[in-house]
Amino acid sequence: MTDRPNGLTYAQAGVDIDAGNDLIERIKPLAKATRRPGADAALGGFGALFDLKAAGYADPLLVTTTDGVGTKLKIAIDTDQHDTVGIDLVAMCVNDLLAQGAEPLLFLDYFATGKLNVEEATRVVAGIAEGCKQAGAALVGGETAEMPGMYSEGDYDLAGFSVGAVERGAVLPTLDTQKPGDLLIGLGSSGPHSNGYSLVRRVVERSGLAWDAPAPFAEGKTLAQALMAPTRIYIKSVLPQIKAGRIKGAAHITGGGMNENPPRAIAEGLEAKFDWDAWALPPVFQWLAEVGGISEHELRRTFNCGVGMMLIVSPENLPDVLDGLLHAGEDAFVCGELVAAS
Repeated sequence: MTDRPNGLTYAQAGVDIDAGNDLIERIKPLAKATRRPGADAALGGFGALFDLKAAGYADPLLVTTTDGVGTKLKIAIDTDQHDTVGIDLVAMCVNDLLAQGAEPLLFLDYFATGKLNVEEATRVVAGIAEGCKQAGAALVGGETAEMPGMYSEGDYDLAGFSVGAVERGAVLPTLDTQKPGDLLIGLGSSGPHSNGYSLVRRVVERSGLAWDAPAPFAEGKTLAQALMAPTRIYIKSVLPQIKAGRIKGAAHITGGGMNENPPRAIAEGLEAKFDWDAWALPPVFQWLAEVGGISEHELRRTFNCGVGMMLIVSPENLPDVLDGLLHAGEDAFVCGELVAAS
């Protein structure tokens, strides 16, 4: 095919293939650093292979999850803080796997923007790789989409996809083993994680504070830095307890907060009775509630209120589970119990 005079190119249409190739080369070592048994985390093919036998599974079920970061990305974009949203992306997917009793194995990302900024995108993917390392998952691939006209200048969006495995007899929750008197363990969150940020941004707007103003609830940090604290990943602390058979159910406290997530892990005929005095509402939520005039009910149905993950255990397993979680660095505490549904 011969060149045509004045012919259009893809670059003139707003898509820079060379920039995309540059990004791939930059993130290859990031992906390689997430290598784990069963996956070599090599990029460049049309798909990724995983060897479940090499990962130590005998009769596994695969569990899949997908999620995003939500409007927390707007703060990242507006304040040039792109280094930790990748951790958020991984966390939202792998913590969901954990609630099914599954170990994260693979992770893939989707990065979409109007005009690819290679430096910025590399920072985002570096965060994704860090999240994968925290979760023990291999970053095996992804997709970068440059779509002129679809996004405002500087905007981008993220989606994540994770695959985990659990032995057939170890899927959570084990509904038939749950009974009244089982205890609820709360695992402390690092803040709002990646939920409720449309409301967070409205509260900040109402406060009149700039993003670079000192955070009223976090000494030594700007408002943006405090609100961008990455979502906590609970895999390495909780998975050993699950594999030891000590966990009857787990709930990842995301959108819907403390009201709507725990029932997804609880057997029919039972319900969670929380001791709301068992932990102090973290300062970030106190500030949001005060400045935004947010009611207690609205706060509990929107945010995690300081509990990022809830576990269900029998009273006899409580000492071992709490000891293991505390030694793993978690802020773990009894936050309630299961009772007969009213």
